[in-house]
Amino acid sequence: MSQPDSTPGAITPAPATPAGAPLANQSAHTPARRILGLSPLGLVGLALVAFWVLMAIFGPLLSPHDAGEVLDMDVFGGISSKFWLGSDYLGRDMLSRILYGTRYTIGLALVATLLASGFGTLLAMVSAVSGGWLDSLLSRTFDALISIPSKMFALMMVASFGSSVRLLIITAAITYMPGAFRIARALAVNVQTMEYVQVARARGEGWLYITCIEMLPNMIRPVMSDLGLRFVYVVLLLSGLSFLSLGVQPPDADWGSLVRENISGLGQGAPAVLMPALAIATLTIGVNLLIDNLRGKRR
Repeated sequence: MSQPDSTPGAITPAPATPAGAPLANQSAHTPARRILGLSPLGLVGLALVAFWVLMAIFGPLLSPHDAGEVLDMDVFGGISSKFWLGSDYLGRDMLSRILYGTRYTIGLALVATLLASGFGTLLAMVSAVSGGWLDSLLSRTFDALISIPSKMFALMMVASFGSSVRLLIITAAITYMPGAFRIARALAVNVQTMEYVQVARARGEGWLYITCIEMLPNMIRPVMSDLGLRFVYVVLLLSGLSFLSLGVQPPDADWGSLVRENISGLGQGAPAVLMPALAIATLTIGVNLLIDNLRGKRR
């Protein structure tokens, strides 16, 4: 039997990798992928979302000044040690205004999104399980609602009943419930044909058990992805209404209101009009990055 060449300088061939064995560089994941199973872009999205959620909870406590306090006669002031994000059209601290407005922007959008996705998913599962006339009635009703443009429906509601926090939540929830219903119903129709659902029916389980125990856990991931996207839509809808003076009313303000009331400083490049717009952009980008990562995540 021939011996391997031990001559100095000879190149020893690397041992062959067995077929099907994972390569070392494939099994070694980056630290970003080991943390919560998220990609680097997913981690960026998670960081942005977590930051704004924390600001919505603790922002007023961290605010250096009261949101309505006039601190300087120099309106549309630039970024300085006194005003970290500049001053607004009345000389108020924009950092404090944004921190207080975060609670309205995220809070209202989150409540409206949970109502829209929660009731839409519940009605979709009831519709898919029941079938017959109830399924047709719910489907045709939501088809009629989804045909109305969201902005037009919101303007009609505000023009008819006036602007209030409760009305804004109800309007946004009704606006985006049909879309949540359609997606959840499509998922429910597919899931209820699975064998485990048929077995549950065969052993006499009720519709509540089937929907909550058998169907909902197998629908939860796409439903959560849809919830995140609808949150972005609601944020943009409410911010657009506030920009048109139909959303959150003074003395309270959300980010859309802050952009509107400082729009006259746009020609000067004032931070007072740029920073609330940047806050809206970072929140929506963060949610989209996180949702895209959850959609594409593979085990």
